Amino acid sequence: MHDLKARLEQDFADELLDCDIDRGEITLNVVAEQLRSVCVRLRDEYGFSQLMDLCGVDYSEYGGSSWETKQSTEFGFSRAVDGAGHSQPVQDGFRFAVVYHLLSIQHNQRVRLKVRLDADTPVVDSVTDIWNSADWFEREAFDLFGILFSGHKDLRRILTDYGFVGHPFRKDFPLIGNVEMRYDPDKKRVVYEPVSIEPRTLVPRVIRDDNRYLKDEG
Repeated sequence: MHDLKARLEQDFADELLDCDIDRGEITLNVVAEQLRSVCVRLRDEYGFSQLMDLCGVDYSEYGGSSWETKQSTEFGFSRAVDGAGHSQPVQDGFRFAVVYHLLSIQHNQRVRLKVRLDADTPVVDSVTDIWNSADWFEREAFDLFGILFSGHKDLRRILTDYGFVGHPFRKDFPLIGNVEMRYDPDKKRVVYEPVSIEPRTLVPRVIRDDNRYLKDEG
């Protein structure tokens, strides 16, 4: 593992931001502009012939205190929408990331590749022509996080509905959604309307008296 890390750091000295080993796994942090060249070399020179997984990450609440819910609080999960929480700002303008999990069957090795993306325009090159399995993974990251993959030939939603508004895995997406749908018998089709229910607060504000919490004095 350490031999592979040393070799990667030497061969990709100009492309790597850093290279870490955590819990027995190597993570390479690469700038977005160098992604494709690094991926091609990892496949051809290192034998990472399989892309096992690709996922998006939203770091907008990372390290913030607004998700600490060990005690009652007046802030529910809707605080990500109305800004009432105490989240930390996005560092260095990079809010999103794409993470690639690679496998080399030949050498029985795994590598994680991470690319940080701009908060306003999260765009990165597609790797579908390098690994075919990236096709649906990239569509999923686009659907759920709004990350764009330049060069993807069929980048459209894959899990949500065609008329879905927003990207549900973003930290600022409301749990109740932005629109609701129903069948209109007069129009004889499905229609989309503003959400009619109140935002939910999942963290209890009051702990009520209950005999389950009474100590047994017997």
